[in-house]
Amino acid sequence: MTTRTAELLMGFATLLVSLGLMWNVWSDGLRIDWVDGRGPGAGVWPFWLSLGMALASLATIIRWFQGKTPESQSLEPYIARETMFLVVVSAVSILVLLLLMTIIGTYLSLMAFMLFYVRFLGRHSWGTTMAFVIGTPIFVYLLFEVALTKYLPKGWPIFEEGFLWLDNFRWQYF
Repeated sequence: MTTRTAELLMGFATLLVSLGLMWNVWSDGLRIDWVDGRGPGAGVWPFWLSLGMALASLATIIRWFQGKTPESQSLEPYIARETMFLVVVSAVSILVLLLLMTIIGTYLSLMAFMLFYVRFLGRHSWGTTMAFVIGTPIFVYLLFEVALTKYLPKGWPIFEEGFLWLDNFRWQYF
């Protein structure tokens, strides 16, 4: 696909999404104006931001047909093969991360993801890799479970038991 084609397709895609969001707000009967004594209606932000996105999409499509942008004239490939490889590998690795979260839990999944992504895909040193492998789950744990008190998936019961031990330790001594 050329850059020219990608720009036109994206203009139409964002226009359709915008119109769909606007229709959804309107058909649900959400107020898109000011409600006396309460402030903006529930549909104000979704509707008006979608309208702005729709207008920007229309401007992109019009400029494409007029050939005013370098992208609308470019016949170069939109994504290079090397870039497409990285996009596909990243998407698949994130899918595997999400699937592993249900089995081994969030923290062990993050460790495996960081090991793969930083060391093997990013080709960073073992020191950098281990800093991310150890630091990321600690940061996520402290942010979500300690600061925000939002518990993340722990996986199968055998893995959940290990995290319950960690939580009990935290509550007992801290």
